[in-house]
Amino acid sequence: MTDAIRRPVVISSSDAVGRIDWGGAVEALRAGHLLPPAQIRDVFLGPAQGTMMSRSAYIEGLGYGAKSFTVFDANAARGLPTVQGAMLVFDPHDGALAAVIDSALVTGVKTAADSVLGASLLARPDSRHLLVVGAGTVAASLIRAYTTVLPGIERVSVWARRPEQAQALVAGLAGIGAELAVVTDLPDAVGRADIVSTATMAREPVILGDWLRPGTHVDLIGAFKSDMREADDALIARAALFVDSRATTLGHIGELMLPIASGAITPGDVLGDLYDLVRPDARKRFTDDEITVFKNGGGAHLDLMIAVYIARMMAG
Repeated sequence: MTDAIRRPVVISSSDAVGRIDWGGAVEALRAGHLLPPAQIRDVFLGPAQGTMMSRSAYIEGLGYGAKSFTVFDANAARGLPTVQGAMLVFDPHDGALAAVIDSALVTGVKTAADSVLGASLLARPDSRHLLVVGAGTVAASLIRAYTTVLPGIERVSVWARRPEQAQALVAGLAGIGAELAVVTDLPDAVGRADIVSTATMAREPVILGDWLRPGTHVDLIGAFKSDMREADDALIARAALFVDSRATTLGHIGELMLPIASGAITPGDVLGDLYDLVRPDARKRFTDDEITVFKNGGGAHLDLMIAVYIARMMAG
């Protein structure tokens, strides 16, 4: 009987250093959205200062996944990680536990691949200049993913509230096939960029609609709570608006909830999510002058798609 028991593969973030193929990660998300729609469920437990979140998904043909993690804001002052957890992946055929993966690894790869898939479907094909707003861990992954999957990008500008943080990020990046630069004038940088990707913890808009030139693609990542947003009402209202998942953004994230509450947009103004966008007949960008917005909200089904990709990559 013991011969039939399969031991799950255990994968830490350090195991995957230097092994992530960004093109493969983006393709895993694209292919996953061609499968039947996922069943997803989120559970939140505990007080605000110490919360455990469990995000689960089932995708026919891919399997089952559950990412459970704790968020302790006070840990930063103790020199401990704020977010800690693991992703469990179960076989679609017999339900066996197939993999246990560091949740930070899954989240990091998922977040960047999610945004780059959106940009590959919505940004102008001739986009050359990427502006990254924010200079944390997510920003580093974004720069690597964008410049790998969209090789037409020739310049990457980085802005952060603390310029020294942006300078440290740029100095620490190696092997990027694009010119890297730190910028300090955010309105001017937004007005010059073809793609603007925001990865901040902002609760008030950092990007204003009046700053954008026609044809810009805006990739909004940072806001993940109901009181958080990175774009103002003017930007959300003037753009062709898309999300990665209607189920995890509408009614959950301030980036959409706040402009809906103000009357700037309605839920019907969301033109599609990734399940729509990956299909050949999808409504995408209409013209080169159209401004497009993609809200990256995440979701357990995207975690599962990326976790299966990571497990298969490490097994190979």
